[in-house]
Amino acid sequence: MPQSVTHVLIAIILLSLFRDIFFKGKKKEKFPLHYVLIGGIASLIPDLDVLAYYILNFFGFTLEQVHRTFSHNLFIVIFFLLLGFLFMSFKNKELGRHHLKLSWVFFVISFGIFTHLVLDALIAGVIMPFYPISDLAIGLNLINFLPSAWRGSFIPAIDAVLLIFWLIYLEIKHKISDFI
Repeated sequence: MPQSVTHVLIAIILLSLFRDIFFKGKKKEKFPLHYVLIGGIASLIPDLDVLAYYILNFFGFTLEQVHRTFSHNLFIVIFFLLLGFLFMSFKNKELGRHHLKLSWVFFVISFGIFTHLVLDALIAGVIMPFYPISDLAIGLNLINFLPSAWRGSFIPAIDAVLLIFWLIYLEIKHKISDFI
């Protein structure tokens, strides 16, 4: 399973690229970096089922019975997408001094959760995208294609590579060394 850092960095990197490609110059004010942060944090939402496991374990549930079930399905993604469209159709409520639009908050939450599901299905194990309606499990489990000696270190290595990529990207695109 990808680690938390991988989930957050993938969501942040993809949302940042989206922002930098589609919202250039003054338009960037329409997609503030706060959305990128919210999407990154939202990418951790599916793993809240691990917290539920700590409670359900006292009642005899195993991690396998709890993890990647209720919180690792497309219904949660669709729920936040629908909330985004719902708030978009009303007068779009703005939040805080940064004037974040509630519809966009829900859209980036949905995106963060979706990236989590895709990573889990691609890298390690399976997800049940239609649980509890269906027990259909999908996933490529790409980590199993690696030599067994690499499997334990591969996922932490992904974190390191992503973090280095992210820092280089920030330096090239946003000159973060100016703030040091």
